[in-house]
Amino acid sequence: MEEFKRFMEKQRQEIDRQLPALLENLDCPEMLKEAMLYSVHAGGKRVRPLLTLAVIESYRDITNSDYVAACAHELVHTYSLIHDDLPAMDDDDYRRGQLTNHKVYGEAVAILAGDALLTRAFELIGSLQHVTESKKTNLIVELAKASGAEGMVGGQVSDLAGEGKDLQLAELEMIHHHKTGALITYAIISGAIVSDAPEEDIRSLRSFSKHLGLLFQIKDDILDVEGDSETMGKPAGSDEGKMKSTYPRLLTLAGAKEKLIFHAEKARESLHSISGNTELLDSFISYIMNRTH
Repeated sequence: MEEFKRFMEKQRQEIDRQLPALLENLDCPEMLKEAMLYSVHAGGKRVRPLLTLAVIESYRDITNSDYVAACAHELVHTYSLIHDDLPAMDDDDYRRGQLTNHKVYGEAVAILAGDALLTRAFELIGSLQHVTESKKTNLIVELAKASGAEGMVGGQVSDLAGEGKDLQLAELEMIHHHKTGALITYAIISGAIVSDAPEEDIRSLRSFSKHLGLLFQIKDDILDVEGDSETMGKPAGSDEGKMKSTYPRLLTLAGAKEKLIFHAEKARESLHSISGNTELLDSFISYIMNRTH
């Protein structure tokens, strides 16, 4: 676990350094750049790029180009948060303890900042150094599916449609596979692609990512019930106020915690057949289960 803590601290610092650097030299209106950097500088757990780097480190040493690949999809995640917070969506005033993007820059600029972050991500992947053209194509297709109608965006629409309804567990899991899990899956699979992981390993990593994505969302739902607003940087109980179907609401809080353990065990099982060193990935399971925000 000490090795995992060192990895997290070192790589999170590097991600936080490299992310804004990917935006600062853009030739665009200053207000747009400022709005983009505002949400990037807001910080966060950086789970997705850290997962990419952890997969890469399972097979080889991390290179500078790998940071660009990992940071690219964190820009997609950041764009999604800007749009999630808009009045037409979750209508949130605070994110990570600070005013949301649209509260600072207005709705129009916030929307455009999100759009610019999304498209910058694909530009960065297309410009990756030391990555073959076929791998770039593979990464672009994977990210488009993960972030678009068949992934995150589709999951968000289903989530909105499910508000105020009593969803079944299978329906809730399908929403989260798309809304949260798709980009987590991409983070893991992109690491496997750029590090030349065997095809059998990629299949196992897809299974691992499926359970890890659900683990992440179940923990989010549990924190919404019993988390501390100050620690989380947003109001606790917001899902209940919006009449959203959540794991605690469907299964009770105790049942949600049982489901958390179930998916943690399944995620660990998926790592058993992987040829690379999976210690960091295994530690991520405990990290997500025990997080407080």
